[in-house]
Formats: sequence, structure tokens, C-alpha cells
Amino acid sequence: MTQTRTFLLFALMAVAYLLWMAWEKDYGPRPAQPQAPVAAASGTAPADAGVPGAAASAPAAAVPAGGSGAPAAPARLITLSTDVLRLTVDTRGGTVVRSELLHYPAEPRTRKNPAPPPVRLLDDEQAQYFVAQSGLVSSQGEAPDHRAVFLAAQGSYQLADGQDELKVDLTWQDAAGLKVTKTYTLKRGSYVVNLEQTVDNGGSAPWQGNAYTQLQRVQPPQLSGWFANFTNPSAHSFLGAAWYSPEDKFDSLPFADFKDPKKTLHRTVTGGWVAMLQHYFFAAWIPPAGEADSYATAVVNPDTAQPAYLIRAVGPALSVAPGQRATAAARLYVGPKLQGQLDAIAPGLELTTNYGWLTAIAQPLHWLLSKLHALCGNWGLAIVLLVLLLKAALWKLTAAQFRSGARMRKLQPRVQALRERYGDDKMKLQQAMMELYKKEKVNPMAGCLPILVTFPVFLGLYRVLMESVELRQAPFVGWIHDLSAPDPFFVLPAIYVLVMLATQWLTPTTGMDPTQAKMMKVMPLLFAVMFAFFPAGLVLYWVVNGATSLAQQWFITRQVEQAEHKAKTA
Repeated sequence: MTQTRTFLLFALMAVAYLLWMAWEKDYGPRPAQPQAPVAAASGTAPADAGVPGAAASAPAAAVPAGGSGAPAAPARLITLSTDVLRLTVDTRGGTVVRSELLHYPAEPRTRKNPAPPPVRLLDDEQAQYFVAQSGLVSSQGEAPDHRAVFLAAQGSYQLADGQDELKVDLTWQDAAGLKVTKTYTLKRGSYVVNLEQTVDNGGSAPWQGNAYTQLQRVQPPQLSGWFANFTNPSAHSFLGAAWYSPEDKFDSLPFADFKDPKKTLHRTVTGGWVAMLQHYFFAAWIPPAGEADSYATAVVNPDTAQPAYLIRAVGPALSVAPGQRATAAARLYVGPKLQGQLDAIAPGLELTTNYGWLTAIAQPLHWLLSKLHALCGNWGLAIVLLVLLLKAALWKLTAAQFRSGARMRKLQPRVQALRERYGDDKMKLQQAMMELYKKEKVNPMAGCLPILVTFPVFLGLYRVLMESVELRQAPFVGWIHDLSAPDPFFVLPAIYVLVMLATQWLTPTTGMDPTQAKMMKVMPLLFAVMFAFFPAGLVLYWVVNGATSLAQQWFITRQVEQAEHKAKTA
């Protein structure tokens, strides 16, 4: 196979991959679009589906299925702020209804918009409803679930200068003397929020129950139109629930499968976590490592125009004697998918960066890119250095390919003569060409192996650029302000077209039939259109890869020609 054929093979694979993504967007399962309200003001959650939640060892009540029969007490919103997080907590249930990631602007900074608002992950707005809830349930008495109203001493809490930790207490108490304190602890520079639910039994009878944590969200509105979804990176990223267990590792459930009883989650896990994932960011409840929790998923208001999706973890039974105290703990992560840091928080948490079947390629690429970025301080330069390292590693392999191609180019007049001699007898023509290749020690298959290596790297880097939050809004030089977005002025796609044309000029067309030759002429246009919508970082990778290959091909072709010239004149 010639170098030209390898380009054709790459084009066909790339087009097939894009067509598959387009088919998924057009004909795949579509969630219902938001049309009806699901939440009242002040962050009140939609009614929860009744999912049996207590651990098997506890006879506690199920997590509540709807609104309370008692009159609703007034609730308010309070804010908790650190250097990286600003949380809004509803005193009804102590639910975290908003989370703003202060170091991640929602839009790129520009001259017209130098200070865009931060990314809001958890959100109580109707169309983006996504909250982190917690509470207690009991079959034997009162228990404050995520609908109970707590009391807070202040309306806002701020991590002060020189302070490394911020603690906020919310309290609830019933007439019988049962007191529950929810303590949120936030630390400087951390996206982890520690939650403790402390039960003080001031009554005369023992109290038994379970603590639970859950994440609930609706399907965000989709962009209208195929083109808008095709060019939106978030449209190609996983959106849904995920969980981890030490035995079965990472698993996930897209919103489209929540109603399938064969795929829903109902199991007991020790040392795992539950999460809701989206592009670049996620939220996860992480129970204590040695605690056995019951995990479950459910659809809230499944027959409405805007159902909500829920994943929860219910802890083991708590038994509190009169005058005694018990505490249930959990951690809430609400922030970016920071690879290299998440597994230190909980095992398997790094898998929330969902590369799919390309994980084995994408994770090492991200690790290598991170190391190169630490050296040069620019993700674009790190991509350039990555290409140079790959080219150095494959130098001998590609050199053999280009030497074979240079020799085949010299054989073009003889191959053309064979075509004229055998005419339409393709079998004899192929036999004659193979004899010629064998005699001249030319391997027509030399171009296959490099493309088999570089194409998986291309796809792996595509996933890295699409999923890695570190490259989100990462600038390169000049007009490229975001390597994860398409080149705004199509300069890199245009450069790659020029590289392709120069490569085609150096590439032998020996053995290519007229139909293939015509297809090769169309390829630069195909790549120009395709790369116009790819992330600029990916196109940068391919431009540098193509330019270095072109330089190597020219150098080796020149070496072969000079060696042949010396042999003739000797």
C-alpha cells in the first residue's frame, strides 16, 4: 500500500467515525425536553420517587417519596464561600442548590467580557435543575429528611484570610428532644465538602434510622439543529449517572436508560461512590471507605414532561440510645475533572473523565501532555512536543516507509509501461507489478504500519482534547484562545490542506487506478471541511505531524535520489 493509500484509509476511517456520531445525534434516543416546572422557589426539590433505601440490616423507612403532610416552615438560602467554591445551601433539608466554581469562567475572557461569571455546576434553575441532597429517615419516629427545615446562625459564611477551614452548622430539633446537626466543612483550595449528620437523642426512647445522600438533576436543554450539536463539544460527552465499586470498578447509566429495569442500579457497595457526570465537571457523594451503603437510581416524576433523575446512597443503620450521640459522615465533591488528583480523594474517581473505549490510549496521552505542559507552560506547545516525541519514536519505521515510497516513485514509468502492455488484464498486471517490486526490493505495504499507529493516537488525543478540563479555554498563540474549540479563522485547517497537497506531490501514485487518483484529489477539500469543526488542538497536532512527515519524506527522498545518482556516476 502506498503512502497515498494510507491517507485514503485515514480519510475513510475519519469519515466513518463522524458519520457514526451524526447518526447517534439524529436517530439515537432523545430525552424529553423541559416544558413544565419541577421545583418551587427557594430550591425546593421535585417530589422524590419512592426507592427503598435503607440497608438490608436496618428496618428503617424508605427515603421519602413526596412532600410532607405538615405545613411547610419558612426556609432561606445561605452562602458558603472559599477561595475556589461558592455554595448556596437551602435551609430546607440543608440541600446544596448552587455551586459556583470560581476559578472556571463560564465563557472565555475577552476584551468585551474580561470577567465572565463562573461555571455554575449545581443549579436550582428549572431548566438546569441539579442539586445535592441529604437527610435522615426512620421508621420509628421523627427524622429530618431533605424536606425538613433547619436553622442557620447567619445568612453567609466566608473563608477568612489566613483561615484554612470553614465550618457551618445547620440544626433541627423536634418536640421530643431529638436534635440533628448538619455540619458542612470546606477547606481552602479544595472542591471537597465534608458533611456530618450528628444525631443527639435527648428523648426517653432509643432512635433508629439511616442517613442518605443523593444527587438529583434534570436533562439539560439540548441545542436545536444538527450543526449546532455537531460543533458543540458537550454534545459528544457523557451525561448521566455513574458509580464505582472496588469489585466491578466504574459503571455509568445515561439518562436514556434510567427507565430500563435491567440497567437501573440497586446494590450494596463498600468503598465506592455515586456521581452525576457532565462535560468537564461532576458532582459525587463519597461515603466513608469502610461503610456498606445501598446504591440506587430512580426517575422522579417519570410521566411528566420534565422528569428528574436521581442516584442515592443510603448508609447502614444508626441506633442512638437516650442521652447518646451518633454521626453519619460523607463527602461531596463538586468541581472539575482534575486528572492526577481525583484518585487521591477516592479510588476510581479519576475515571469520571470518561474516555470510553479509548481510555487505554487517552490516559497515557494526557499524562504525557501534562508532563510536557509542566516543562513549557503552554498546552499548544505541549502538543507540538508530543508530536516531535512520537515522530522520534517512529523515525525508523517511517523512514523505511518513505524510502520505499521514493523507490516506487522511480518505478512509475515502468509501472505505466506494464499498464499499457497488459491493458484490462488486471490479474497479469498485478503479477507483473509484484515481480517488479520483488526485483527492485520495494515493499508496497510499508505505508500501512505508521497509519495503524498514528490513527489511534489521533482518536485518543481527540478524546483528551474533548474531555480534559485542563485544556478547556487553554490558549495557544495569537488567534487561538481555546485549544478545545475549533480554530475561529480556519487557519490551521488551511495550513493542513497545503501540507496535504505538498505530500501528495511527493507521494508516488504507482499502482493507483484512475478512480483512486480522483478520490485523492478531493481529499484536501474533505479534510479542510472536517478539520474546520475539530478542536484547534487536534488540528494543531495533525498539522505538526503532517509537516514533520513532509520534511522527513523530502529529506529521505533526496537521500535516495542522491544515492542513485552516485551509483550511476560511479
